[in-house]
Amino acid sequence: MVDPEGNQLGIKSSAEALELAKSMDLDLVEVAPMAVPPVCRIMDYGKFKFDSAQRARESRRKSVSSQLKEMKYRPKIGTGDFETKTKQVLKFLADGHKVKVTVMFRGREVFHPELGRHILEKIEERTSPLAKIEAAAKLDGKNMIMVLAPDKRAATKTPGRPADEPQAEGV
Repeated sequence: MVDPEGNQLGIKSSAEALELAKSMDLDLVEVAPMAVPPVCRIMDYGKFKFDSAQRARESRRKSVSSQLKEMKYRPKIGTGDFETKTKQVLKFLADGHKVKVTVMFRGREVFHPELGRHILEKIEERTSPLAKIEAAAKLDGKNMIMVLAPDKRAATKTPGRPADEPQAEGV
């Protein structure tokens, strides 16, 4: 038997252990039922359950769930659309998600894969501070696909500040 502070009280009969727990206004909880003799502890069981639920909730909150996000581009994309989509890719990477970048070809565009490769190179150049290439650009049917993953080392170097934002000097 173990008391609330963790001190061993020795071997007690179950009636004696229950009486001791009642006198302390606490619960008698069997901790190791397979041990010979079984080990019991005097504790506030409600508080124990609450604390363990809090720890479980905290560990779930700290675990990072990363998803695979996808951003689709076209070979003849305008500069404004390109900038908007690339900013969204950077946001996904900053949030810790992997990003699948797809360049979709239509009709005869598929005969000019260099256009898609050029777009993917520009995206790679813009995201290089935050991302590393997990899967290089490859042609898959009418789509060219590249997968970017967030770079953990880059995220720790510049916390809370985007890579393209200038630092204030002399402040």
